[in-house]
Amino acid sequence: MGDILQIMPVTKVKRGLLDILKVMQEEGSTITMTRNGEAVGVMMTPDRYASLLETIEILADHKIMTALAASAKDFSAGRVVTDAEVWDR
Repeated sequence: MGDILQIMPVTKVKRGLLDILKVMQEEGSTITMTRNGEAVGVMMTPDRYASLLETIEILADHKIMTALAASAKDFSAGRVVTDAEVWDR
């Protein structure tokens, strides 16, 4: 999924919507639409939207976040095993 972020005036988005949607699909880009220089909306692909919702769900899950924090501490402390060690067990 691309991390391409474009900022476009609403009038430009209205004129070129089909072409913009095609580019968004190909590049996985996100478009921030502006009116008079102020952000008024965001367009993104369904995949990016689903990923965003999944990320929010993970961040809201206390058990998952606790497990991730513990994993990060283990990694920082050098308590890691290689994939070969895991599969040899």
